[in-house]
Amino acid sequence: MFTSSFITTIGIDFKIKKLDVEGKLVKLQIWDTAGQERFRTITSAYYRGAQGIILVYDITDEASFNNVRNWMRNIEQHASDNVNKILVGNKLDLAEKRVVAESRGRALADEYGFRFFETSAKDNVCVEEAFLSVAKDVLHRMQGEQANAQLLQQQQMSAASQPVRLTAAAPASSSSRGSGCCR
Repeated sequence: MFTSSFITTIGIDFKIKKLDVEGKLVKLQIWDTAGQERFRTITSAYYRGAQGIILVYDITDEASFNNVRNWMRNIEQHASDNVNKILVGNKLDLAEKRVVAESRGRALADEYGFRFFETSAKDNVCVEEAFLSVAKDVLHRMQGEQANAQLLQQQQMSAASQPVRLTAAAPASSSSRGSGCCR
């Protein structure tokens, strides 16, 4: 929820959000890492256990948009390879001050293979949709991983229960007795 009397995030801010995702109650732990360069060493530790990452830039701030690539390098270094990510351009309520075109944000998201949203936290435009999107992506990935693990376990159990058949080879002829590994 947006509040006009917010305090700038220093280091890390933490919130919990509960969502209904396809009939399942999903609890999101949201770690706001502020995006400030001086906290980069602190925030990189939070990527390690992340299941989903929402990269947010300010559509009224070119430097904020340009910094997305720096954050992506940081994520690539510290997050797991399969973490779900989306890109969000925020502050749609300040459209008259926009400096980053929606097409540029969408192109960057496409380049990285991310979903893309433009939001306004102040006016609550597309915020829920963005969170729901990343939550669905994470849930589907985790369900797929769980199904794959179960399938692998079933295959291993099936293979373990199969009898192993050993057959005796015909005795070697006297002419071949001197060759081979067994005499």
